[in-house]
Amino acid sequence: MQDREAIARLIPHQGLMCLWEQVEQWDAARIVLRSHGHRDPAHPLRSQGVLRALHLCEYGAQAMAVHGGLLGQASGAPVRPGMLVALRAVQLHVDFIDDLPGALRCQAEVLMQSEDSQQYHFRITHEPGFGTATLLAEGRASVMLGAPTPSEGDRA
Repeated sequence: MQDREAIARLIPHQGLMCLWEQVEQWDAARIVLRSHGHRDPAHPLRSQGVLRALHLCEYGAQAMAVHGGLLGQASGAPVRPGMLVALRAVQLHVDFIDDLPGALRCQAEVLMQSEDSQQYHFRITHEPGFGTATLLAEGRASVMLGAPTPSEGDRA
């Protein structure tokens, strides 16, 4: 499926800030992605040598952006930039993720979609292998589409 380079063409996050490495599957309602980048000592969200589970919210938001990019690409419509406006019912089941040996896997599912906004449920697991998965985080995220970036808003 889609690799990191293809993902980076769909979202504004570039370099190491493009957190997902592979799209495993997707359709109009959901997307499943995988990454091993949480172990990288140069991870841009690391602080004091660790990567906190709170940053899984950014992984969830980027999963939404990748899904939106794929939907736009499939329809031929331009992708509208979005701004994360709310996180709800977020549950973190670990404190840190930098020491997890296996892949992170995210499933993000569309809950509501309109012309100007989207809401997704995301679920991120750790998969060390052998068919096992441990739930790390889950929650809902809302995005306002077509929102001006902070620098554009300052000029208005």
